[in-house]
Amino acid sequence: MTAPRALQLGLRRTGLGVKSTFNGFKSRIAQRRVASTQTTSESAAADNILVKQRLARPVSPHLGIYQANIAMYGSAFNRITGSILSGAFYIFGFAYLAAPTIGWHIETPSMVAAVGSWPIWAKIATKFSVAFPFLFHSLNGVRHLVWDTGRGFATKTTARSGWVVVAASVVGSAILTSV
Repeated sequence: MTAPRALQLGLRRTGLGVKSTFNGFKSRIAQRRVASTQTTSESAAADNILVKQRLARPVSPHLGIYQANIAMYGSAFNRITGSILSGAFYIFGFAYLAAPTIGWHIETPSMVAAVGSWPIWAKIATKFSVAFPFLFHSLNGVRHLVWDTGRGFATKTTARSGWVVVAASVVGSAILTSV
């Protein structure tokens, strides 16, 4: 005995399934979905229209809508200098630890002798390239700590403090380089 047709359709939709007789064979009714796998000319034309519409959509503005200022450059450069300083610290730290195993001589007397043999312009460039990122990142970090207190958010104040950080970094690096 089979279930009525409406009951079979209801059970088929819920996924429970019903045993039924089909052409004399007892089988389980499975859920079937018939879908066309061929594209028709109408759907291909609609897809082309959608693709053209998507290409014509305006792109959401990002950095291009803002006028570049010292705060933007300072923020980006603060991240860059932080990455450079931490990367250099880790590379030198691992090299210093691995040096005895590898056979490198990067102990202090060897480093002093090596740098002592450099020409003066190389010494100045190396000292400045180490001092400037360190000072800029440190001074800009102090600037951010002041911002954490809720002060210095006016447009003129952020611009002024940004230029003060740049100037102090350059002057401080020149002083550290000359020593």
